[in-house]
Amino acid sequence: MDKAFQDEMAAGYALAEPGLVIGSPMLAGELDNVARVQVALSMMNRHGLIAGATGTGKTKTLQLLAGQLSKAGVPVFVADIKGDLTGMAAPGDATNPKVVERMTSLEWTYQPSGHPVEYLSLSGKLGAQVRATTHSFGPLLLGKVLDLNDTQTSILSLIFKYCDDNDLPLLDLKDLAATLKYLASDDGKPVLADYGGMSSASVGVLLRSIVVLEQAGADIFFGEPEFEVADLLRTTPGGEGVVSILELSDVMDQPRLFSTFMLWMLARLYETLPEVGDLPKPKLCFFFDEAHLLFDDASQALLDEIERTARLIRSKGVGVYFVTQAPTDVPSSVLAQLGNRVQHALRAFTPDDADALRKTARTFPTTTFYDVEKTITSLGTGEALVTVLSPRGVPTPLAATRLLAPDSSMTPLDPVQFAGRIATSSFAAKYGATIDRESAYERINAKIAAAHAAAAQAATDAAVRAGVDPTTATGLNTMTPAQQRAEINRQAREIAAAQKQAERERKAQEKAAADARKAQQRTIDTALRTGGKVMTSRLGQDVIRGVFGTLFGGGKR
Repeated sequence: MDKAFQDEMAAGYALAEPGLVIGSPMLAGELDNVARVQVALSMMNRHGLIAGATGTGKTKTLQLLAGQLSKAGVPVFVADIKGDLTGMAAPGDATNPKVVERMTSLEWTYQPSGHPVEYLSLSGKLGAQVRATTHSFGPLLLGKVLDLNDTQTSILSLIFKYCDDNDLPLLDLKDLAATLKYLASDDGKPVLADYGGMSSASVGVLLRSIVVLEQAGADIFFGEPEFEVADLLRTTPGGEGVVSILELSDVMDQPRLFSTFMLWMLARLYETLPEVGDLPKPKLCFFFDEAHLLFDDASQALLDEIERTARLIRSKGVGVYFVTQAPTDVPSSVLAQLGNRVQHALRAFTPDDADALRKTARTFPTTTFYDVEKTITSLGTGEALVTVLSPRGVPTPLAATRLLAPDSSMTPLDPVQFAGRIATSSFAAKYGATIDRESAYERINAKIAAAHAAAAQAATDAAVRAGVDPTTATGLNTMTPAQQRAEINRQAREIAAAQKQAERERKAQEKAAADARKAQQRTIDTALRTGGKVMTSRLGQDVIRGVFGTLFGGGKR
């Protein structure tokens, strides 16, 4: 083997601190088992990428790293899309011919071992159900999930503020929808006067966005009991890190649900964990299998949030690893944060594949030992191009690597064993039963019902006072809400009609009296105008006296 290659590998991957062994470097098909390709445990919070075509061994690489992290006392979270990783709880098969052949070629002693595993599920069917309350999302993060603009997000903030001020818990999506509908109704609009109000158009957009999220299956994620992120940071009494596996095979056709959970989980970790800087080992490592599901159809706001979280959460002692088919599946802004790279084989069957291959090759450190494009397409199953960050923060030399076999079982647990582990999990009692306590939905509906009852009673009382025959209280109480509203409206119309009739009669009486006074005045005016013409005759004077006598009670001449 080329001595310069051996020297470069030995110098580039030598560690004076604990690390994870990935495998042995290769050159022209020959293994160098003296220098092991490894990554320092202290650099596992620098994030990473495991990429490669289907069937090249990405999931087994994830399993290898997660198992070693658990042994080193680092808690691990794994998103298991296809159900391939349930076997991490059981030891591997030391008699498997492929395992024996690989470990012999690598001159490595295989020690089968299971790991402490907790199984989680978004549906509750494949593990302890993971839920989050709407309130814990907060308006800003939820606005990104709903793909709202700034104005709509500000309205969402208004809703959250109103609920906080009025003791209305927002636990699930129906609480949020009920609050929106109430504040947009005639009953709720006056309440919003102190909060600035909101347009009916914006309310419509928010309600439609909630429906879209529900239709995407994300409604099952909202509720109680809320998952505590501290449960991801557990270790066993023996010092091993607990591996929390989120089983997603039953919801893999609902990527919106998957991405909503992942974003919430990272955001909660960032908010709750203290700043710790660089640690001897991470507090937690995340592995997102099939990571393209996290980014497919994501809005720019959502991508920005993922990028921000990936960039900042490192200082909390958390490492994030994306597992996907091609590096181009991950946005460039996120890809730039990934210092540890394990690139399995890529296939170039189409022009787009060839273009992606060239782009991938250009992202690796330069090397004189490999034609990177050619090497990527010629790697076998369980082999990969590896470069990681050294303890000095410098990328290690690019190494075509044959990877170790995972120490845990590479086949899923059988259904009986799997069900038994779920049933005996400590999470089963804590998160197994759904809690549906009184929240905004129930309290707002109770408030609306009380208002309708008061309105019904007021309408009945008014009808009695106006002389309208109302429906009896007993009869009103047996009606449906819709019938009650119809009856209240009918009574209100009858009361209004009676009031209008009384008003018309009053005005008619006033008009008749006014007309009589006007007629009297006209008579007097006529008499005065004609009085001068008849005053010269005795008869005219008698006529005038007679008229005035009639009008004013008579009198002597």
